[in-house]
Amino acid sequence: MRKLQDRVAVVTGAASGIGLALCQRLAQQGCHLALVDLNQTGLAENAAQIAAQGKRVSIHVIDVSDKTVMERLPDVVLSEHGEVHILVNNAGVSLAGPFETLGLEDLEWIFGINFWGAVYGCKFFLPHLRCSEEAHIVNVSSTFGLFGLSTKTGYCATKFALRGFSEALRAELSDTRIGLTCVYPGAVDTNLVRGGRTWDTEKQKMEAQFVASRSIPVDKVAARIVRGIERNSPRVLIGSDAWLIDVMTRFSPTLMAALGARSQKRVPFLKQHD
Repeated sequence: MRKLQDRVAVVTGAASGIGLALCQRLAQQGCHLALVDLNQTGLAENAAQIAAQGKRVSIHVIDVSDKTVMERLPDVVLSEHGEVHILVNNAGVSLAGPFETLGLEDLEWIFGINFWGAVYGCKFFLPHLRCSEEAHIVNVSSTFGLFGLSTKTGYCATKFALRGFSEALRAELSDTRIGLTCVYPGAVDTNLVRGGRTWDTEKQKMEAQFVASRSIPVDKVAARIVRGIERNSPRVLIGSDAWLIDVMTRFSPTLMAALGARSQKRVPFLKQHD
C-alpha cells in the first residue's frame, strides 16, 4: 500500500498479543481501527490507547467463528468508519494433545476460529475492499503452518489450511488492487499457549515457558507485518526459527519430519476422552 495515513483497518484478535501490538503500530502509522475480539475488557483498554492518539476507533465483541455475526460485521464497521482498506485475520487459539486423545469437538472448535474465522473475514469483507483504491489482507499463520509437530495435529492443520487458502487467494487477487500477505511468526510470548486447550497442563506450562524464553517481542512482529503490508509481501517470516524451519522444510523435508516425530517419544499414550 502506498500510504497508511487515514486508512481503516479491521483487526481480529485485537485485545492482546500480536493483535494489540499491531493495532497500536497501525494507529501510529495513521490508521483508524476496528477492533474485533471476545475480550471486551482488553478491547476497551486497547481502544482507549488508540483514541488517545487521535484516531477513530470502534470495538466489536464477537466470536469470529460465528458465520452469521461475521457476515454482519462489514456493515457495522462501515457504519462506524465509512470505508475499509485493511483486514487482518489474526484471531487464533491453540490445541495440544495426541490426536487419539482429542475430541472431534476440539478440532471443530479450533478450525472454527483459526481457519473459518479468517475465511469468513475474507469472504465478507472482500466486496468492500474492492471499493477502495488500494487494500490489503493479512492472514496470520504460524511456523506450524510450515511443518508438522507431534501433539499439534489440530493446530498444524488449521495453519497449513490457512497457508494454502492465502496462497490461492493471493493468486486470484493478483490482477486487482488488493494485496495479501500470509505471516509466519516464530515463538511469540502471548496468551495463545497459556489459554489454549491441552491434554496435559504441566506440559502446557513447560511449552509456555519455552515460548517465553525464545520469544520475539510483539512490537517487532507488528513492525514486520506493517512492512509486509506496505511492500505487498506474499509471505512474512518472523524470527530466526521461522527462517530456519522454512529453509529446512524446503531442502531437507525428511529431516524435518524426523524432528517433528521426535517429540512423540516424550508423549505418553493417554486414554481417549470419555
